[in-house]
Amino acid sequence: MPRQELLEIGQRPAIWSRRGQWLAMGRRFDKKWRKQGPGFVGSHRLTRHAIFLGVTALAVTMADADRGQSLAQGKLDARYIVTLSGLPIGQGAWVIDIGDDYFTASASGATAGLLRVFASGHGQSAAHGSISSGQLVPSTYASHIITGDKSDDVRMVISAGAVKELAANPPTVASPDRIPVTDAHRRGVSDPMTASLIRVPGSGDTLVPQACQRTLSIFDGRMRYDLQLAFKRLERVRTDRGYQGVVVVCAVRFAPIAGHVPERYAIKYLVQLRDIELWLAPIAGTRVMVAYRVSVPTPLGLGVMQATQFVSMPQPSKATAKTQ
Repeated sequence: MPRQELLEIGQRPAIWSRRGQWLAMGRRFDKKWRKQGPGFVGSHRLTRHAIFLGVTALAVTMADADRGQSLAQGKLDARYIVTLSGLPIGQGAWVIDIGDDYFTASASGATAGLLRVFASGHGQSAAHGSISSGQLVPSTYASHIITGDKSDDVRMVISAGAVKELAANPPTVASPDRIPVTDAHRRGVSDPMTASLIRVPGSGDTLVPQACQRTLSIFDGRMRYDLQLAFKRLERVRTDRGYQGVVVVCAVRFAPIAGHVPERYAIKYLVQLRDIELWLAPIAGTRVMVAYRVSVPTPLGLGVMQATQFVSMPQPSKATAKTQ
């Protein structure tokens, strides 16, 4: 999703008209933006991955004890809306294909509504990899984001959990207060897209607390960080189109490791957050869970990304197809 997707504008009295809401919120956004400075708005990499698809946003557990279980096959076609105090400011799509021995995941998004007045943007991310002993093993990752007249491109080649090739444009600006990324930080990691596919071990129900009990080790091409997940509760949801049923709600904590400036406002704020939530829903025919909803408190209010469409279906395996 684009880098501005998590910025919240604040609360609004119910008696305001829609036009009055936009105008007043626009003035407040502009005031806040100027106060925090471009460093706050420009911290898209943190907020985008905390929320997506986010969150927003999420590596399959590297040390899974149940490595022999089959992942099975399935497809997901999901659509999301990002809101600020209930007002839409972004939208996105996520398409996932899990086969017998491969997986692909691609996401796209764009700002909408009020946010386009201040900083329009759009972006795409994609990952591809293989499936080995039930594990998702990433091989390539690419991200392309355009905000205003600036672009951000990252491409990675990954092998056995280690980044073998990396191209980032523009290059990360070196500074004495930035924690450098070493070769060790590029090992034992997943890219943000593959990390968003949460595999639940075993052969029983996937809607269990164990879906949340993990730490995701992520390298996005510029920053190495962990997302620490913990079970909170179960919720029941009803999508406009597609999934209806139970989701697993995880608490998420952000832990930066390298590639960041510790004293930057956005970093300090995200590290202190204790109220980030990730709602996981299953992809039919698989043991993979993905984001149905992500919510992140910001200095300007609550940012939410939620599915309006979550259509998934099981796919026959190659072996099954041959016998039909």
